[in-house]
Amino acid sequence: MARKDQIRLRRATPNDLELLQYWDTKQHVIDCDPDGDWNWEEELKKTPIWRSQYMAELEGRPIGFIQIIDPKEEESHYWGSIEKNLRAIDIWIGEESDLNKGYGTQMMQLAIEKCFEHPDVHKILIDPLLTNVKAHRFYERIGFQFVEERTFEGVKCKVYEYIRNNNEDA
Repeated sequence: MARKDQIRLRRATPNDLELLQYWDTKQHVIDCDPDGDWNWEEELKKTPIWRSQYMAELEGRPIGFIQIIDPKEEESHYWGSIEKNLRAIDIWIGEESDLNKGYGTQMMQLAIEKCFEHPDVHKILIDPLLTNVKAHRFYERIGFQFVEERTFEGVKCKVYEYIRNNNEDA
């Protein structure tokens, strides 16, 4: 297993376009977001204040993607009417060969740290598909708590939350 200090996050850029589009063709990525059209060509050029997009790298090699949003300010209002001072995370590993090696846990720990860099943020949300049982176990293992089942844009999901101080040393 890689040490935490081997995985680093860097901002995603238009230079990552081809790799992200390729990862979008991978079945395990599709299984996490079957209807997802990330419109990478346009979105990688934007840097709205409510969103940060990161590439996770293992010793300089991209292995995954993380998006952190402010769900209150996000322009599509995907989360609906929601309180302020929250963050929501999208995360995945690109290659099958990088699954089940602890990288996702390390990526999530780094994402949690990023979310809580802002002192007013008190909770993180995540919404894996209802059918993605592996993801449910993963988030629960990290310390996320199940909140509710909810349908987003016609897709059934489980909503989980991670509350600041829930696991201070995450």
